[in-house]
Amino acid sequence: MEEICAPDNMEAAIRAVVRNKGAAGIDGITVKQLPAVLAACWPEVEGQLLQGRYQPQPVRRVEIPKPAGGTRNLGIPCAIDRVIQQAILQRLQPLWDPTFSEHSYGFRPGRSAHQAVAQAQAYVIEGYHFVVDLDLAKFFDRVHHDRLMAAVAARISDRRVLRVIRAYLTAGVLRGGLFEESREGVPQGGPLSPLLSNLVLDELDRELERRGHRFVRYADDCNIYVRSEKAGQRVMASLTRFIERRLKLQVNADKSAVARPWERSFLGFTVRNDRAFRRCISAKAITRFKDRVRVLTRRHRGIPVERMIADLAPILRGWAGYFGFSQLSELQALDGWIRRRLRCVAWVQWKTRRRRYQELRRLGVSEKAASELVWSPKGPWRLSSTHALHRAYSNARFRNLGLPSMATSFTA
Repeated sequence: MEEICAPDNMEAAIRAVVRNKGAAGIDGITVKQLPAVLAACWPEVEGQLLQGRYQPQPVRRVEIPKPAGGTRNLGIPCAIDRVIQQAILQRLQPLWDPTFSEHSYGFRPGRSAHQAVAQAQAYVIEGYHFVVDLDLAKFFDRVHHDRLMAAVAARISDRRVLRVIRAYLTAGVLRGGLFEESREGVPQGGPLSPLLSNLVLDELDRELERRGHRFVRYADDCNIYVRSEKAGQRVMASLTRFIERRLKLQVNADKSAVARPWERSFLGFTVRNDRAFRRCISAKAITRFKDRVRVLTRRHRGIPVERMIADLAPILRGWAGYFGFSQLSELQALDGWIRRRLRCVAWVQWKTRRRRYQELRRLGVSEKAASELVWSPKGPWRLSSTHALHRAYSNARFRNLGLPSMATSFTA
């Protein structure tokens, strides 16, 4: 606990929490106010931590929609508790992380989702053409506190640290002004939760290693690769028993399956059923992306194209940075689709034939081409692919307006 409360460790924790931003907890203190608040109250908080008397505040419950439907429960600790959790994390992670399995990639320094996807692809290339796709039902909400604390106590001897970690697990939840006890689960949203989740699932990793399986785990997403469907069904049945009886967790039977790797997605990617088993973006990820873009580029949204581009830009950069790892050219096709939607929006917003003709001429379209387009009986979507609108809103013009190209920004 003395190492956790050391000035250099606390200063680094404060910087990390401020850098990560995030919403305020139940006390309403924001990360901007955090340094001044801690300067006033830290001596008292530090004394409580060193004496083993510190009691965290309940977390604020926030429900966010999942990409595939349903909601995910987030527990947002107050800013001071986030700093203390971050300080604990900074001391424990360097000690614990080297002991975790090499097959675990989530929430670990120097490891990424791309590495997990590449390893999964390597297993398929090696000839393991069936995947046991395990989905743990509400994993973060169902972690067994006593089992988790037993695993923590096996690695930590300082009772004050054990006490404060358990206090975070049992601090409770404030939802709509009503307090709820926390009898199980790890609140998603605190800095310490990812490390604790890896500790819980390390037992699963060791069991899979003991059995000699080829597997990849990223947080609670676990894929095991086998050579036959029969072997996959056998692995699914035995692991379900292990997870539910030993780990006290629950396998989601509706979302778990034994299937060909190209029929399942892993971290937004899948493999193509070709000779090279190239990795590509999953159909579900592309559908969710298109749905999001459609919302931002509605024809009657009532904002100019330039504003739509400003709204789209950060999403496109994020998508390029992550899904540029694909070995196919989906991003190039999506770039063209987005530009076509924006051309369609511009055409609809010009409204009248006179305005459309004036705008086309202003943007460099010839008189003949502008007249033909204005008097065309075709609808906006079909017209958005015409040469005249491509000339009016060329790729270069979109770049000047700030629209990033996902296909080129990743390679750049």
